[in-house]
Amino acid sequence: MQRLAGIEVRAGDDPQGLALADDTGELTWAQVAAQVDAAGGELLAVAGPDDRVAVIGENLAPTLMAHAAGILAGVGTVAVSRQLTAAEMADQFRDAGVVAVMTGPAGLAAAVAAANETGIAVVVVHSTDQLPEGTTSWAAWTSGGRSLPESSDRPARPPLVYTSGTTGKARGTPVRWAPSTVTSAAEYASILAGRSGFPAGPHLVVGPLQHNGPLTSVRHLLSGQPVVVLGKFDAERVLQLVERYGVTSSVMVPTHFSRLLALPPEVRDRYDVSSLRNVAHTGSACPGDVKRAMIDWFGPVLVESYGGSEIGTVCRITSEEWLTHPGSVGRVVEPFEVVVLDESGTELAPGEVGVLGFRTPPGREVSYHADEEKTRSAYLAPGVATLGDVGYVTDDGFVFITDRVADMVVSGGVNLYPAESEKVLLQHPQVSDVAVIGVPDGDLGEALKALVVPAGTAPDPAELATWCRERLASYKCPKSYEIVEALPRNVMGKLDKRALRRPYWEGDRTIAG
Repeated sequence: MQRLAGIEVRAGDDPQGLALADDTGELTWAQVAAQVDAAGGELLAVAGPDDRVAVIGENLAPTLMAHAAGILAGVGTVAVSRQLTAAEMADQFRDAGVVAVMTGPAGLAAAVAAANETGIAVVVVHSTDQLPEGTTSWAAWTSGGRSLPESSDRPARPPLVYTSGTTGKARGTPVRWAPSTVTSAAEYASILAGRSGFPAGPHLVVGPLQHNGPLTSVRHLLSGQPVVVLGKFDAERVLQLVERYGVTSSVMVPTHFSRLLALPPEVRDRYDVSSLRNVAHTGSACPGDVKRAMIDWFGPVLVESYGGSEIGTVCRITSEEWLTHPGSVGRVVEPFEVVVLDESGTELAPGEVGVLGFRTPPGREVSYHADEEKTRSAYLAPGVATLGDVGYVTDDGFVFITDRVADMVVSGGVNLYPAESEKVLLQHPQVSDVAVIGVPDGDLGEALKALVVPAGTAPDPAELATWCRERLASYKCPKSYEIVEALPRNVMGKLDKRALRRPYWEGDRTIAG
């Protein structure tokens, strides 16, 4: 086992070859190997076996190298959104046991404030000319002379990602890139190095590097394959990078497809995308016309994955399969088994609609960091986990999703739980009651909308928007606000979110797709 997995192999075979590229420049395999090795040594110096290191999810090369170093060193990393407020970051730092922070310029101010609030002394900053007092530059940090040991008995520490919570508090879950039965860091790194999941060749990152899908590029790097990181999404820039680097794979969400298709035909025809072999798409349901148009353009290279950070991919469907089973999310993937249950927990026959569940074998269980209740609530029955969707399975095993049980909105491929913004809005003195729901959005699929019952004089929607953005990351805040007289609740005080969504959607389906 090489200390740096496939990175070390490529650094020996092709030291000057392209390993990593981002908006600031390119790095060779020799450069990446040196920086990852040094970062791993520094992480071991600062973090104990139970500690974690926060990596702010900026789309820059050091973000990937920090996660790769953590995996190789057996030091748990936490993928943190650069859009969070300082208070939100501090909550995640405390929850995860963070002892050091890596950040770039976009998340710098919030990260420094959160580190000061939580007593974190080590803050490493990359890609900025202005270094705040008390912080260390990435260049200096990776030039300190430390390196990864030749061998280590450190346990495996998968990266932790945070998801919005049904109670208004984000919860962490380890990425499901390997079974939890893998115990050593060396074995974990070895498995990931041999399980990129993408064809050989440059992989293009277009989504934010705090989400599970884009973060799978870390596995591609560990396998000794190059990665190209796009900063802010720009549709034409995606095509430019595909042609320039001969990109063979990427992970996208339907919003990316819609924005690519919105380019003028003459712009689309300007670029050669024939190098693409696999474009994985996930995060939210893709409208049929959008998916057909992308297959017509890119070819039958789209592969849809259905799953979640807490469980991994549970269903998959190729372009060819989707064209003969439009609307399906595919067949269940091993080692999972799919079941459909009614309200009493009885298993339903093929074609019957119920809650979709997946039997999780040992090593594939759903688990949330420091939250036993949320872990329990992920299960419909012993050993049967759910992602909160309603649907059915055909006789030949294809899974279709028809609606959603969970109070969740999927916007631009990001899972959002309305409880977070509801909790913040209820603190406003002019809000008596509020329900946040998902409504149709041409770009994002779904968008958050707040239905607000005023306490006395109706609040100005612009003031509510400012109130929310000052307390939450902007992507968690409603895009629109509507003042209503009352919100219907049952005798237990629970809102019927599906009934509240229905007037905004065409037909019986009240989710995008």
